[in-house]
Amino acid sequence: MPWRRRRTGSASADDLLSRLDSLTAQARERVEFQQARVELAEALQNVMLPSELPAAPGLRTAARYTPARHGLDIGGDWFDGFPMADDSYAFSIGDVQGHDVEAAAFMGQVRIVLRAVATAVTDPGEILSRANDLLHTVGLELFATCSFFRFDPVGWELLGARAGHVPSVWATVDGRSGIAEDEGGLPLGVMAGARYPVTRHRLTAAGAFVLVTDGVVEGPSYPLEEGLERVRGVVGCHPDADPDDLAGAVMRMAESVGHADDAAVLVLRHDAAPARRAA
Repeated sequence: MPWRRRRTGSASADDLLSRLDSLTAQARERVEFQQARVELAEALQNVMLPSELPAAPGLRTAARYTPARHGLDIGGDWFDGFPMADDSYAFSIGDVQGHDVEAAAFMGQVRIVLRAVATAVTDPGEILSRANDLLHTVGLELFATCSFFRFDPVGWELLGARAGHVPSVWATVDGRSGIAEDEGGLPLGVMAGARYPVTRHRLTAAGAFVLVTDGVVEGPSYPLEEGLERVRGVVGCHPDADPDDLAGAVMRMAESVGHADDAAVLVLRHDAAPARRAA
């Protein structure tokens, strides 16, 4: 008996086209919805990032931010700077886990919490510790890495604490440079009661202190350690550069690491300590 293919009924060309149109419309709606979320997250992030940074005699600052290069994601990188009640200056940079509206909103919460805590205490380690405890009570399954620095114009020094964040890079006009592998603690929001050691950096020579997020120094092309060394090379060659120019030069490093994440750079360009403080 010859084999015959059973016919179960075939869709007409019009049915197929109708189905294709429906699937196309659904796909377009999903893309448009996701794009709307990205635009909302970008708008949130742009509003939350400071429009200007503080400066002081002998200290100039600059920052750069660039969004994720590919896809429909938006990151949670941020930078901030503000004067403190004791006439010192606070600077922070950080990165929220996640790449969506929730991450951008949490980034805003972290910045606000840090500023609020800094009205009560000035020690960077205590600020991170209290901020961590407050964020832990929010109950969100998100965390943030952060570096927080306090510039003391009286002692002419930077005091810093690190919450799981990428190390900072420094260089001085006398030819020295390095990666500040300061002891740190857990990212913010991971575990209540975390403590954050404070490291003191005496600014005896003019130079630059550069804070970055991992999007600048880590990607498919380079591991973190190599990316940091490349940034150290750039900063070491131009420690007395205009801070905005230096921020731009460091941000261009992000292109070479092949990053897909967003990226932020914060430059603190300082003079040498006045003679009465350099001793």
